Amino acid sequence: MGSFGGQSAGSKYAKLKGIGVSLSCGEIGKGKRVFVAIYNKLVFLQCHNGHTLCSTCKTRVHNRCPTCRQELGDIRCLALEKVAESLELPCKYCSLGCPEIFPYYSKLKHESQCNFRPYNCPYAGSECSVLGDIPFLVAHLRDDHKVDMHSGCTFNHRYVKSNPREVENATWMLTVFNCFGQYFCLHFEAFQLGMAPVYMAFLRFMGDETDARNYSYSLEVGANGRKLIWEGTPRSIRDSHRKVRDSHDGLIIQRNMALFFSGGDRKELKLRVTGRIWKEQQNPDTANLCS
Repeated sequence: MGSFGGQSAGSKYAKLKGIGVSLSCGEIGKGKRVFVAIYNKLVFLQCHNGHTLCSTCKTRVHNRCPTCRQELGDIRCLALEKVAESLELPCKYCSLGCPEIFPYYSKLKHESQCNFRPYNCPYAGSECSVLGDIPFLVAHLRDDHKVDMHSGCTFNHRYVKSNPREVENATWMLTVFNCFGQYFCLHFEAFQLGMAPVYMAFLRFMGDETDARNYSYSLEVGANGRKLIWEGTPRSIRDSHRKVRDSHDGLIIQRNMALFFSGGDRKELKLRVTGRIWKEQQNPDTANLCS
């Protein structure tokens, strides 16, 4: 192997394998060649005298080589790029628990699907940009969004709305459930399905889709001798609440039926949504639901 900045490429390789943070092309003028932008686009340039630096640092040195001060062009240093591409680097989510190490381009693909990547805040009442792991998001929902927390795998929620004619994409998160050592988000929404106003309830799992498949849930609403029941698998919060809603993956209640269930003069919406969560391998009729 060749050498860069007085050190062999092999020794650079050995040192960089354990690095889990972004690198910068610092101290070029002192002879140190630090591999740059390995977590970004791998483009290395060289001046006419053969001095190298990365494309990111080119703008920082005002298009002049920091070693010989010659004007820089767009001459690629393909050999250095090849060396950098061959480096194995840890996933950028290693601080969140990912132990994987990959060649550069495989790493990018992995990181887009890494199970340790942060989750988006699942709160549906507003667009929230907060990211984090599940314990952090649970605390965030409780403390910042004031979401009700409930322990147990059965629920009974009563929803009342004085003007059921207003269904313009209203969104509510009813509560977060802690059962089987996991967290689930129960959502209730009102929106237009085509020309028809509808209400929809569904459950999302606070974790990845693979783990979500271990659980099932049922939702039930009814009155006056009539009943609607939905059974399904909770969707992961990797899928936004809008994506779940638009796929109609939940209990959908037409407004006229919702008002029928409400009783009285049918001018006020009074829906009681009940449900339960169980592990997939268990029979939902005999499952030992957590309390």
